[in-house]
Amino acid sequence: MKMFSVAHKTVFVVDHCPYMAESSRQQVECDVLTKSRAQGVIPLAPVSKSLWTCAVECSMEYCRILYDIYPKDKLVSFLGKSNVNYIVSDSEFHILNSWRREDQSTHELMSALAAVGPPNPREDPECCSILHGLVAAVESLCKITELQHERRTALMDTAERVANRGRIICLTNAKSDTHVRMLEDCIQETILDQNKLAAGSDRLMAIQQCELVLVHIYPQGEDTLVSDRPKKEISPLLTSEVHSVRAGRHLATKLNILVQQHFDLTSTTITNIPMKEEQHANTSANYDVELLHHRDAHLEFFKSGGAVGSERDLHMAGTSTRENGLKETVTLKWCTPRTNTIELYYCTGAYRISPTDVNSRPSSCLTNFLLNGRSVLLEQPRKSGSKVISHMLSSHGGEIFLHVLNSNRSTLEDPPSISEGCGGRVTDYRITDFGEFMRENRLTPVSESTHDPSGKLPAERAKAQLERHTRYWPMIISQTTIFNMQAVVPLANLIVKETLTEEDVLTCQKTVYNLVDMERKNDPLPISTVGSRGKGPKRDEQYRIMWNELETLVKTHAGATDRHQRVLDCIIACRSKPPEEEERKKRGRKREEREDRTEKNGNKETDDKSWQESERLKGLLDKEDQESEVIKDSPDSPEPLNKKPRLTTEEVQPPERAKGPVSLLTMWTNRITAANSRKHQEFVGRASSVNNKFELYQHLKDENGMDVHENGKASR
Repeated sequence: MKMFSVAHKTVFVVDHCPYMAESSRQQVECDVLTKSRAQGVIPLAPVSKSLWTCAVECSMEYCRILYDIYPKDKLVSFLGKSNVNYIVSDSEFHILNSWRREDQSTHELMSALAAVGPPNPREDPECCSILHGLVAAVESLCKITELQHERRTALMDTAERVANRGRIICLTNAKSDTHVRMLEDCIQETILDQNKLAAGSDRLMAIQQCELVLVHIYPQGEDTLVSDRPKKEISPLLTSEVHSVRAGRHLATKLNILVQQHFDLTSTTITNIPMKEEQHANTSANYDVELLHHRDAHLEFFKSGGAVGSERDLHMAGTSTRENGLKETVTLKWCTPRTNTIELYYCTGAYRISPTDVNSRPSSCLTNFLLNGRSVLLEQPRKSGSKVISHMLSSHGGEIFLHVLNSNRSTLEDPPSISEGCGGRVTDYRITDFGEFMRENRLTPVSESTHDPSGKLPAERAKAQLERHTRYWPMIISQTTIFNMQAVVPLANLIVKETLTEEDVLTCQKTVYNLVDMERKNDPLPISTVGSRGKGPKRDEQYRIMWNELETLVKTHAGATDRHQRVLDCIIACRSKPPEEEERKKRGRKREEREDRTEKNGNKETDDKSWQESERLKGLLDKEDQESEVIKDSPDSPEPLNKKPRLTTEEVQPPERAKGPVSLLTMWTNRITAANSRKHQEFVGRASSVNNKFELYQHLKDENGMDVHENGKASR
């Protein structure tokens, strides 16, 4: 906002004619605070405010917000138009305050308004006109403020650049659109007259720009006679806009929106404020409080479009006005207040705040809480992830400020690693390719004598080249195939050119034919397998991905010239394979699938066979060494019965392999068992057992002819 913009001076002109004493027809219940009523007591009847009362209340709320956020440099002059009884055919205006800083307060304005009093409905409306107040408003804008006087008398170069701009807000009840145009013409003529007077005076300044905001107020239940009109330039010195608003809460909402537009304010809603209930002291509920402050407090939100991560933080708050005027508000969540106020935070800005509804209980409690020396941290509402504390509410010298905390990395810290950027833990960026991209798009000074045949400026040509180079440019290595292939480099460098020569087209076609030859030879492609399980896609699928990406790249430039289109046609023609080629590819895919299944199912059998084959060879070597040795029996052991010759390795039946996968422990146990079995003579019982069971005392059965059970006891 410029130092001497139209916001530097604001003049309120409030109509005080008899028709402003008419009821607004918005009823106010006076009996709602009565908790218990005795029998026979008649309830209080509802009352309604007059148009004058609604205009005064809303204009004072406008001034309150302005004085809270801009206690200096933003001045308001309040003019009340009234008819004086002691002059029959004359009328005059009352100036309630001046441009002096000591007069800029709501207390001074309320005292002056009380002295004026409400309009008299019995007076003759023909003797009243809002024109007297508008003329006085223009005269007031020509007067010099203290700040303008300081800058004009300062011995600096800026003294000549002191401007005089201002805004007039007129609250009245106009008769028609023709009446509005008549008021605008009157202000235009008055500005020209006052500028002539200011040219010959040292105490006045000519008006360089004036903004008229005319608010037409009419009672509820009636149809408006004045149409809304957006801002329109009447002349180089005057702009005008018209708002037709119902009296009451609709007028209050309209002026609340206007004060935000006029002084670059925005709204912030503090949610989830814990507050004890008035009737139940042991319980608490969460409330919301809306605050107004300067727009720069959310500058980072507005720069990023309100986005944090992948979600918006600007929420549209519904309004109760019938004009469908929606108001934007930034939602921040209440954090548990810190008791230690000594702790310092890295703040990037501090802005005064003003509650939207200053008389509500939640706003009053929050204001008193902060004025007692407490500080409140505010966080951005997020659905997932850690919370981000972005603002803090704290008071200094009896004034409450909204502090903007630095939620990003400080400039005093070390530069972040690439994994801490917008992509998170992504590290496979095309850093080398991006460096080459920057070298190809460097800007160099150009002489004025250099002329381009196309007639484009150097800056436009540079932007056009940058746009062509970035139409398709993947940032991550794992998201591209063709930019990882050296064979595609000639085509990728040529296709981004504005025009192609015949030699360039032949080079691109040669590159496409080389890719076709690579596919016929089934050469591998640099496909990234990051984040995927197994060996990645099949060879045929890899080439399909490569051709799709190559076609996407060329399609983005195919509309430039006919030669670009010829390159695309070549790619499409090479992708359409003959039927015999498709059949060959189909047989190749079936063969690869069959080999993969065989390899998957036969891994375990191959391991077992390899173990058995190695053990068989080892057993043959052990057998040759043991043939020359004589097995000596122990003297204490009896001679075994029915000794059988030792079985050779070929005769030993391998143990039945369990179905399903074999663990490493089972494989190792089988190997150790097979190795140990060759180092001693096998026990005759185990060698001649059936299902690992051997019948004892067989000789007794043979001698006595008796049946013997497995436990050795005879049965008769």
